[in-house]
Amino acid sequence: MTTTATTVPATDALPAEVKTDRLPLLLIPALALLALPLTGSFSTWVTLTFAGLAMGMIIFIIASGLTLVFGLMDVLNFGHGLFITLGAYVAVSVIGRMIGYVESPSLMRNLMAVVPAMLIAMVVVGAVGFVFERVIIRPVYGQPLKQIMITMGGMIVGVELVKVIWGAQALPLPLPAAFSGSLLFGDAAVEKYRLITTVVGLLVFAAMLWVLSRTKVGLLIRAGVQDREMVESLGYRIGLLFFGVFIAGAALAGLGGVMWGMYQQTIVPEMGGAINVLLFIVIIIGGLGSVGGCFIGALLVGLVANYTGFLAPKVALFSNILLMVLILLWRPQGLYPVVKR
Repeated sequence: MTTTATTVPATDALPAEVKTDRLPLLLIPALALLALPLTGSFSTWVTLTFAGLAMGMIIFIIASGLTLVFGLMDVLNFGHGLFITLGAYVAVSVIGRMIGYVESPSLMRNLMAVVPAMLIAMVVVGAVGFVFERVIIRPVYGQPLKQIMITMGGMIVGVELVKVIWGAQALPLPLPAAFSGSLLFGDAAVEKYRLITTVVGLLVFAAMLWVLSRTKVGLLIRAGVQDREMVESLGYRIGLLFFGVFIAGAALAGLGGVMWGMYQQTIVPEMGGAINVLLFIVIIIGGLGSVGGCFIGALLVGLVANYTGFLAPKVALFSNILLMVLILLWRPQGLYPVVKR
């Protein structure tokens, strides 16, 4: 195998482009500063900002795998919502058997319930992603219309199976005792769980940056996003690489489903389908196939949803669509467009 793969130019689809184009990064502080005088008080602004960042981090965790899958293989998986729902329901089953640990005031005992629930959810959803790719997506590679229809159909069937196993009713997914409550920053109250989700989201983004920028696998993913044919001509099995990315993206969606369920503290079988809308808004804003753009887009969506929900609840229903329209009027291909598209 030749070493010429290292000469592949860095794609603009991934975090490397954040280093060369910092203008979109200014949108986040600009939005926050714009909202500051409108919210009426600094404490309210702090609370809304942290809530928006927490929401954005969870959306990023869920959407990051989806945008990579599209960037690498041109597959728009409308069944991604199934992975979110399944992750949340698996966590309910695990946590339900460890309710004593969840209700304990000890952080360590809480983590002994939550961490296994998250890991098991990721493993189960990753396994379902394995089957989903092999059975549903693989036969329709290169057929966009069929991809949309068959993945949506797969999600509908999957959601009905979730109802068969867990029932159609809403189930509680309670926060562990140590994660509940708020911390005070002056007069501002910030929920502990929202701080935790912000930290977890940053850790996931940092890990993705490291993998994509510092490892050979990351180099191949970046090169495959820009020019799949060239990578294959160098002897690399890009199909196998995509398969691994798809499973990892499904597992991240499962993790995000657990975190979203705890964020809402209630889960329903249709939750994944509802979040799907936000996911596609995020990846369109960021630039189809762009992880760096996905991160910024998710934060913008979370902040806009929380600011408008407080300032103008009626506008909040379509605020993220309006955000997407404004971004696309400025940059029609998204914040960090993939060069090849």
